[in-house]
Amino acid sequence: MEKKSGSPSKTAGKPILCKAAVCRAAGEPLVIEEIQVDPPKAWEVRIKILCSSLCHSDVTIWQSNTSPLAVFPRILGHESVGEVESVGEHVEEVKEGDRVLPVCIPTCGECRECKFKKKNVCSMFDVKRQNAMPRDGSSRFKDLKGEVVHHFLCLSSFSQYTVVDVSQVVKISTEIPIDKACLLSCGVATGVGSVWKVAEVEEGSTVAVFGLGAVGLAVVEGARLQGASKIIGIDPNPAKFEIGKKFGMTKFVDPTACGEKSVSQVIKELTNGSGADYCFECVGLASLVEEAFASSAEGGRTILIGFDISGTPLKLNSLDLLQGRSVMGSFLGGVKPKLDIPVLVKKYLDKELNLDGFVTHEVSLEEINKAFDYLLQGKSIRCLIWMNK
Repeated sequence: MEKKSGSPSKTAGKPILCKAAVCRAAGEPLVIEEIQVDPPKAWEVRIKILCSSLCHSDVTIWQSNTSPLAVFPRILGHESVGEVESVGEHVEEVKEGDRVLPVCIPTCGECRECKFKKKNVCSMFDVKRQNAMPRDGSSRFKDLKGEVVHHFLCLSSFSQYTVVDVSQVVKISTEIPIDKACLLSCGVATGVGSVWKVAEVEEGSTVAVFGLGAVGLAVVEGARLQGASKIIGIDPNPAKFEIGKKFGMTKFVDPTACGEKSVSQVIKELTNGSGADYCFECVGLASLVEEAFASSAEGGRTILIGFDISGTPLKLNSLDLLQGRSVMGSFLGGVKPKLDIPVLVKKYLDKELNLDGFVTHEVSLEEINKAFDYLLQGKSIRCLIWMNK
């Protein structure tokens, strides 16, 4: 039963001891430890995480020892769903017991970018501050030796409890199942949003999706929702053909089976020689962005979704750009979390948005390293990590 507002929990205002999966070195197995989670300060929310899921971005950062984000020890995880345990001063939009999604993009609601229809990166907060709380740069985590444990994307969902700034909290309906809600905090919102908000794919368009992981499959689903006439999936794993068809994919290209032809040549053959109206790069490789761009039609758009941690420069033909082709970036699919995620929840509840099939594995927090193995071995699309099972 939801507690009445004004009736604080027994733990409100006090530190909480709980379990978390701590990353102490790049590429090494996460360690299940008991940590201390401090109470929320002003404008902050302490959340009991119900379940989290492993996104490829977590794996990329976990493996990196050179990125500016490579800070240890830290708690990874950023795709999750939870319940509000307590709130700090000035927090009014959520209360204890509310079902919420922590999200990686803050929304202050007051800055120019938050008020701008086509922008979703809030300028009130420094997006480079990812390893601590966004307002004061300090941590809310300590290990049992009293040493600081750092945050990740200001979220850190691989913990039974976490503290998140209210600007990064989205209240959602309790009608949507927990395992489906979790997907909307990052991966599915990114994929569907890139089609809906960034590319603005029109009915009858042709779409090519490079990489059929969770985000790529969400792009396929978004293209289906927008009424695309032809949705081509590109992935070296032949098993993705049957999986992609469940989300609306109409054609499949295995780049390792194209012979002497390039993928872009195959895409043009499948689109009557013109190329795809919209190409989505969902892996994070500069070479694949260039191939996607080469696969686009005159006037077509190439949307970058994949995270290339190396920042490799792109090589594009300026004449192609003059002929109307364009390249666009996409951060969380252009979604404004507090406005658009509830829309996606409603689409699911109205049986418009298909979320079945994304979750292929489930583990407990103690088994979290299995989730990494599944993803690295190409066995999982999304693996749920239950905090208390």
